[in-house]
This record gives sequence, structure tokens and C-alpha cells, in this order.
Amino acid sequence: MMTILVHPKGIILKGKAWEIRAQLKKYSRKYSTVEEWIEKTCS
Repeated sequence: MMTILVHPKGIILKGKAWEIRAQLKKYSRKYSTVEEWIEKTCS
């Protein structure tokens, strides 16, 4: 089971390697940087 925890200091991805790669690919289409992902999710 894939778990994504987003908090103001970073992101924790927990799951199988293929699940994490798929989620990172999905979010890379939406956000250009991890910093942007955190700012838009936590605000």
C-alpha cells in the first residue's frame, strides 16, 4: 500500500519501489519541483 505524507519540511513516500516511481512521475507532471509541491499542498 502506497503512503504519501506531505509536511512543511518535506515529503515521505512509503511503498514499493515501482509505486513510488509511478507517483513521482505523476507529480512531476503537475509540479516542476518538490519545493513547489510542498508549498501548494501545505498552504
